[in-house]
Amino acid sequence: MSDANSENDVLEPPCSKKIKIDEQNENGVSDSQLQLKDFIPVKTLNNNTNRKTVCVQGTFKDKSGVALVLLEKNAFKEEELDGKGYFAVDTKLRTFFQNDIYGNFECFPRPEINGVKTTIIYPATEKHIAKFSQQEVHIILETPELYNKLTLPNIEKEQFNLQWVYNILEGKSEQDRIVHDNKCEKEGFVLVPDLKWDGLTKETLYLLAIVRQRGIKSLRDLNESHLPLLKRVRDEGKKTIFSKYNVPGSQLRVYLHYQPSFYHLHIHFTYLRHEAPGIYAEKSHLLDTVIDNIEMMGSYYQRATLPFTIREMDSLFNVYETNGHVERIKPNIELIDK
Repeated sequence: MSDANSENDVLEPPCSKKIKIDEQNENGVSDSQLQLKDFIPVKTLNNNTNRKTVCVQGTFKDKSGVALVLLEKNAFKEEELDGKGYFAVDTKLRTFFQNDIYGNFECFPRPEINGVKTTIIYPATEKHIAKFSQQEVHIILETPELYNKLTLPNIEKEQFNLQWVYNILEGKSEQDRIVHDNKCEKEGFVLVPDLKWDGLTKETLYLLAIVRQRGIKSLRDLNESHLPLLKRVRDEGKKTIFSKYNVPGSQLRVYLHYQPSFYHLHIHFTYLRHEAPGIYAEKSHLLDTVIDNIEMMGSYYQRATLPFTIREMDSLFNVYETNGHVERIKPNIELIDK
């Protein structure tokens, strides 16, 4: 069956809400114009007690549009575990209880070492809201046919705008954050700290390699022609990280996500001891394994069945549900006798 015929057989989700692709914000609000004192919380989208993160939806005073504020407790830095950091003379303790040799307290260190990592998304779209909301998750086993018939058309219709990626690659923004820059159009890439990393704490090291070559959306597009690019990203990325952060390649987790959060090929580098989001089997694919698979079969990722997780608020979930490949979880409502 040809791709064209397959598309004709796709059922559209009934009354599905089309999420408009982000438009480039020509009048973007700089950090200096956004103050948390002007943020008006509306509701909490997600409160993750394991990762110590929370996402709050709201608005900014005197500004139109929805905003998201993500707060995350920072990891401890070993250099602050001394008499000038957490054990300084101005650190205070609040006693909860003390029993024999055991004491339970709450510690109040200096504000300078007690910061909260903060990410602001403004203006936020419905797709951003869905991405950061707590919701049910499912696994899809995506065959090549399902990719071409359901996933790919949805990607082309609903994906986030990639202008922020092109701004980095073209030298228009975030140039002070670039750790490594290979300018070769075919095999080049930039290495930048991920937004989830503060750029300082080794224990939570997280960088992204964003390739310069356009048109490679995801793992599904990779073939033998991309092997030099993938090997260059792996080798130069590891070398750069060791040189700058003193983390050897044997302590790096280097992988791709499927599905990725945005559809321009990028590769993740994280510290092996850091349990970063999305490192689990249903989401991540080690770069060395990807290279090995392609060396065995050039068209491996065009032939393989690939698993991916999908959340119920995602537009792609609606497509798979409408075409009979997944079912929404029904609320567990207990009947109470009146």
